[in-house]
Amino acid sequence: MMAAMRAAAISVIAAVVMSTQSVGSDAGQGLAWRPAIQELDSPAAKGSAQPQMSVSARGVLLSWIEHTGTRASLKFSERTTTGWSEPRTAASGDDWFVNWADVPSVVRLDNGTLVAHWLQMSGTDTYAYDVRLAYSKDDGRTWSASFTPHHDGTRREHGFASLFQMPGAGLGLIWLDGRGMSSAEGHDAHGGASAGAMSVRFGTFDTNWTQTSEMPVDLGVCECCPTTAVVTSDGPLVAFRNRSENEVRDIYVSRLDHGVWTEPKAVTDDGWTIAACPVNGPMLSARGRDVAIAWFTVKEDVGHAYAAFSADAGRTFGGPIRLDVTSALGRVDIELLPDGSAVATWIEFAGQRSRFSARRVHPSGRASALVSVAAVDGARTSGYPRIALRGDELVFAWTDSTGGRFRVKTAATRVTPTGP
Repeated sequence: MMAAMRAAAISVIAAVVMSTQSVGSDAGQGLAWRPAIQELDSPAAKGSAQPQMSVSARGVLLSWIEHTGTRASLKFSERTTTGWSEPRTAASGDDWFVNWADVPSVVRLDNGTLVAHWLQMSGTDTYAYDVRLAYSKDDGRTWSASFTPHHDGTRREHGFASLFQMPGAGLGLIWLDGRGMSSAEGHDAHGGASAGAMSVRFGTFDTNWTQTSEMPVDLGVCECCPTTAVVTSDGPLVAFRNRSENEVRDIYVSRLDHGVWTEPKAVTDDGWTIAACPVNGPMLSARGRDVAIAWFTVKEDVGHAYAAFSADAGRTFGGPIRLDVTSALGRVDIELLPDGSAVATWIEFAGQRSRFSARRVHPSGRASALVSVAAVDGARTSGYPRIALRGDELVFAWTDSTGGRFRVKTAATRVTPTGP
């Protein structure tokens, strides 16, 4: 059932019509950005997929999945001034849940500790799996035994985790938690109170790896859209796709305020009503109190990608800025630049072709011309392309599937904003 519902959702998303309502259309916006994007020698081997990136004081950290027979391995490499480091393995297993959208990650905390997360089966049902965490204090040479941030004991879905450095010290993360679903197959059902509800939950660990909290952020959300989290100068901010009783699935945010998550609020009133999960989550970027968010929605049966800005740590957002020219498949990412503008990415869909695309956008609504990073497969196999900014280097990562052969590729450009 799930495959059919997702296929139906994707067919709606892939509809293509020309539109003139794009705030960020190519004409007349005057925001200069003409990046010289250079492909890099990727550290990922053939057969790799599911790229993810994070940034620390040391550099951009790229992680991905490689398969050897039935065994999956989470590998990572760090990009410094000398290029990508030799890949290392954070974890591997024969009992992982590997999914094109629910992607593992490796992040580096402020004290240098590496933390990895992946998904591991907890039962025989398709969506019975847990978020597993492990840490390394020696740059990934050795890793701790794995552990989970959730302790409900149910064989339900736990996934779509977003890891981040907690203010001060320690690890914070959010994840989708299916303990309230009626069964491990509730992920497939998508509808009705009888299936139960998916929730977003939050957990923290101190520097001794003692869990210090676990609490809900929202008890009723979309079942399979990625989450995102950043830390502003006012504290952590998270975003996710909500789900109302009437099947409205818009993007919501919540802030951690004095140890309590604020009532989730919509970024904008898209009013997208769909009785299926679109498997398309938002992405956040923050610098101090400035925040940028990108997301995907469908209007009049056409998929579009949008961005919006906040100057008050996510309490309020400006109006949506359309990113795509024709239509979009979503799978967005965004990075704030020092001048207050942002580079946003998505998969553009036009002329029956899909491309990993980018724009520079400004809170005023001004936008650069669309920049094509790479051709990608519009199907799930291309996964979620990613971007990461460290210093003046913007790094791109995506899954290339030319000839049916998968490999994570990378590219980079220098960002020297001149201001709108």
